[in-house]
Amino acid sequence: MSEVVKLRRDGAVLELELDRPKANAIDLATSREMGEAFKAFRDDPDLRVAIVSTAGDRFFSAGWDLKSAADGDAVDGDYGVGGFGGLQELRDLNKPVIAAVNGMAVGGGFELALSADLIYCSEHSSFALPEIRAGTLADAATVKLPKRIPYHVAMDLLFTGRWMDAQEAQRWGLVNEVLASDKLMARARETARMLASGPPLVFASIKEVARAAEAMTFQDAMNKITKRQFASVDVLYDSEDNKEGALAFAEKRDPVWKGR
Repeated sequence: MSEVVKLRRDGAVLELELDRPKANAIDLATSREMGEAFKAFRDDPDLRVAIVSTAGDRFFSAGWDLKSAADGDAVDGDYGVGGFGGLQELRDLNKPVIAAVNGMAVGGGFELALSADLIYCSEHSSFALPEIRAGTLADAATVKLPKRIPYHVAMDLLFTGRWMDAQEAQRWGLVNEVLASDKLMARARETARMLASGPPLVFASIKEVARAAEAMTFQDAMNKITKRQFASVDVLYDSEDNKEGALAFAEKRDPVWKGR
């Protein structure tokens, strides 16, 4: 795409690297470019998993680019198809996304990581939501964070703007794994390849159901699944892959997933 948003395709895995020195901050133009990349990933049937990472090891991302804001970028401007960072508001993204966090994830950078399904981070990574000190709202984090970690811990981060190191983040279940910096991308790629070999229609159903169920009672969600009222579930239940899973089990072999 550009020198700022770098894409690498490895089979069914897409890697998106943000390279915007010095802090990988995101302005409106960068957000729109990231959104187009994630939209293309969503709509490409040959791509099954994405990894989002950033260049360098000091900042994963400082979030919203305040320098660009001072130059005229409006905080309520056009972030593009997927909202800020191209990911957190992208509709119908029913494929796994892995965040590889290496360094400080601050404000919108923290929120970008929260938009992924799995988060791996390096040992020296840290997380903070300093918006409170600027008298503004960490909007996406306020919605998402209390659902990811204990409420009182999320409120602590939102109310105080304090830093959370990698070890504490793992203790509260915010990240899946903490690794040495030189092992981080290898681990993310290992997981991505494993997921890329899995059943894409099942992953799509998992993501759609989990997303919709946040606003539903347990029984309402189960009823909707049973009645095949989720589009991804309806496709799955009539698919070749659904039949292949049962057949492979009966024949004691590995299934061959075709995504149809």
